[in-house]
Amino acid sequence: MNVILLGPPGAGKGTQAKMLVEEYQIPQISTGDILRAAVKEGSPLGKEAKACMDKGDLVPDSVVIGIVEERIQQPDCAKGYMLDGFPRTVPQAEALDGMLQNLSSQIDHVVSIEVASEELVGRLTGRRTCRDCGVGFHVMFDPPEQEGVCDKCGGELYQRDDDNVETVTSRLEVYESQTLPLIDYYKAQGKIRPIDGVGDIKEIFARVTQVLS
Repeated sequence: MNVILLGPPGAGKGTQAKMLVEEYQIPQISTGDILRAAVKEGSPLGKEAKACMDKGDLVPDSVVIGIVEERIQQPDCAKGYMLDGFPRTVPQAEALDGMLQNLSSQIDHVVSIEVASEELVGRLTGRRTCRDCGVGFHVMFDPPEQEGVCDKCGGELYQRDDDNVETVTSRLEVYESQTLPLIDYYKAQGKIRPIDGVGDIKEIFARVTQVLS
């Protein structure tokens, strides 16, 4: 079973990915992780990726696709895999389809975890971190006993710069502009599996496993 996992920042995609890996015994393939691994190994594609990264350029789609192709041919992907964070755009999805066709393979399901923007803003702007010990809290889901004070060490809790409303809203807009065309692309192939991402973690997981089975 070959799966793509889509979801905006704050949708709980990371949590669901970990549970899916355990449930189906398939590897989670994050393009960030495999790019770093290819660079570390010094493979030809890794060297090409490093040259781009060193210049501060985006790694070309052709290189990313090549690295994904190398990764999915490894033995642990024999039963399937879950792509996380890739593809991000329609051209990447088209290139992925072409590459998989050459391998006589395909994507089976595209799981899209869907949460309203207002809910996501609440989730992402509610995070607080202790300045002293680094422990995390959430004003909605895991509030400290005393507002602004760490339960563990008494340190001051603060909101990270990238968790303010303006930054979060901007991140969600970028996700929507990149990913909505991708959802339409896979919808046309009959592969999109929309999941309501609001509720208890286990409830959401049950919804995902139901569509995958």
